[in-house]
Amino acid sequence: MPFLDLPPQIQERVVCSISAAVKYEVPANIVLAVAEKEGGKPGQWVKNSNGTHDVGPMQFNTSYLSELSRYGITPNDVAASGCYSFELAAWRLRQHIRNDSGDLWTRAANYHSRTYKYNVVYRADLMRKAVKWADWLAARFATYDVTKPGMPASTPTSPTTAASVVSQVQQPTKTVAWNTSGYVPRKLITNGQP
Repeated sequence: MPFLDLPPQIQERVVCSISAAVKYEVPANIVLAVAEKEGGKPGQWVKNSNGTHDVGPMQFNTSYLSELSRYGITPNDVAASGCYSFELAAWRLRQHIRNDSGDLWTRAANYHSRTYKYNVVYRADLMRKAVKWADWLAARFATYDVTKPGMPASTPTSPTTAASVVSQVQQPTKTVAWNTSGYVPRKLITNGQP
């Protein structure tokens, strides 16, 4: 079981983050990093200084949720336990990654804020957390290098360190430091298919 080393209170977060990442084709280490960074809990409502609230496990802001109300999505839906808020977060991250400008990490940090001074702080911490989760995933799941379609990056039987992951995701003619925007996340292999 790949989750036995996790405290029980975060097992739902990890299981839901990974399944949402696979469903919405978002790098699992990014969804896990956002989930850890947000650190919300089911039923939680946190009041912000601007009068809005951050809701549930993925801390969705009520101003953002008001836009989604036309689809029947309510703050109570994302405040509940279970995987729904993680799926909504992965869907939202997918939109940011595909449609926003900037490097991958700036796009992912837009989940929190597009305002530069808030984005840059969130981005830096998100990158640190994503490195940790990439190592955790590589040690437990088969992954593949998204820069080389069909090429395995790791298997659960061959644990990968941060240093070896860097060499796997580098372009042959360009050196990419682990903590820069050049890092390319890996995806999980599910049912033998990337």
